[in-house]
Amino acid sequence: MMQHSDSNENKQTISDEAKSRNMASQRENREKTPAPTEKSLTGSEREAVAEHGRLSSLTVYSIILREGEEELQRPVSSLWWSGVAAGLGISTSVLAEAVLRTHLGSAHSYLTIIESLGYTLGFILVILSRLQLFTENTITVVLPLLASPSKNRFICTARLWGVVLAANLVGTFITAAIAMHGGVLTQEILDSVLQISRHVAALSPMETLLRGIPAGFFIAAIVWMLPSAKGSEVLVVMLFTWLIAAGEFTHVIAGSNEIFSLVLIGEMPFAAAFLQHIGPMLMGNIIGGTGLFAMLAYGQIREEM
Repeated sequence: MMQHSDSNENKQTISDEAKSRNMASQRENREKTPAPTEKSLTGSEREAVAEHGRLSSLTVYSIILREGEEELQRPVSSLWWSGVAAGLGISTSVLAEAVLRTHLGSAHSYLTIIESLGYTLGFILVILSRLQLFTENTITVVLPLLASPSKNRFICTARLWGVVLAANLVGTFITAAIAMHGGVLTQEILDSVLQISRHVAALSPMETLLRGIPAGFFIAAIVWMLPSAKGSEVLVVMLFTWLIAAGEFTHVIAGSNEIFSLVLIGEMPFAAAFLQHIGPMLMGNIIGGTGLFAMLAYGQIREEM
């Protein structure tokens, strides 16, 4: 019985490999066959057409898959320090929001729309610096797991998630401590940071979770779009992280800096910070990034592999 099962598995593997080779051959033939309008073009003009063509979904998937496989093999110490740096860097979002709020005034008619531009700065810093941000990894390291699920890949993914999340939170806690007790901010900017933080803390756990879903989806979408951005990376990151802030969605790492600020001045117990705010944000981001975007991204290319 065992031999029969192994034989069936081997046949299925051979069949899948043959199917993949056949589909790759079909795509290659389509690339080599010029469209009717291309037959009148010169060789250099055809090359220009090819250069300006969009990356296929399978190509984008393969790029992110390779990045994810590389991340899964990185040493824990590398993940840790990169994650701490990301936590420090993402706190720039809260600081920039507070600076804009301070100078515009809390009564400004378009305060939320304008100060949300400040929120984008931390994400631009972290993503373009290639630092380890937890919410990016809700898709990057999940694609290798979906492509080839195994106990070892699951353990490696869980290890990376755990290390990076902890490191990000350490980074945001450090910056919150410096902001609250380091004497580096003016009283006006410090007050603005606390206003922003209290606004986030006013959400119920369920509201926090639900608002975390779109944020997780948008961050995963940014990761998916970057390979096709071709010089517009800053704009892509800026637009969608602005939408997170302007839409008042919740991001677990940027949001943890706001929540830690309240913990450090004694307005919120540590347990409540994690159970009522950081935990729900985390769940919402995972649902949006992995449960929705990563699954949909994998589903659209699964039959082409």
